[in-house]
Amino acid sequence: MLSLRNTDHIYLYSKFTDMRKGFNGLSNIVISLMEMNVVSGDIYVFINRSKDKIKLLRFEIGGFSLYYKRLERGTFELSDGFGQCESIHLTSAQIMMLIEGICLEKRSQKVRL
Repeated sequence: MLSLRNTDHIYLYSKFTDMRKGFNGLSNIVISLMEMNVVSGDIYVFINRSKDKIKLLRFEIGGFSLYYKRLERGTFELSDGFGQCESIHLTSAQIMMLIEGICLEKRSQKVRL
C-alpha cells in the first residue's frame, strides 16, 4: 500500500523511463538527469512509454523503497507539460489522482477494469 503525506515533495521525471530499471538505475536518473539529491526523502515518479506502468522511488531510513504499478487496462493520463522540462513537481493529491486514473487536466476518471 502506498502512503503519502501532504508534506511530501514529489517529482515526476518528465521523460519516459525503461521500467527494467531498478533502484540503481532510477537513482542514477535522479542524480544525473534530474540533478536532485536521491537520499533527500523526496519521492521520484517514473512512467514508461506506453503509459501503463509507474514507479515511485523514495529513500527512507534504512534504504530505498520502490512502488510499482502496472495497469491491466488503460493508461496513466499525463499533463500537457510532460516532456517539456526535466521534472514536474506534484502534490500528494495529484499523484494519487494520477495513480487512480483521474486526468490532472480534465479531472475525469478513466476506466481501469
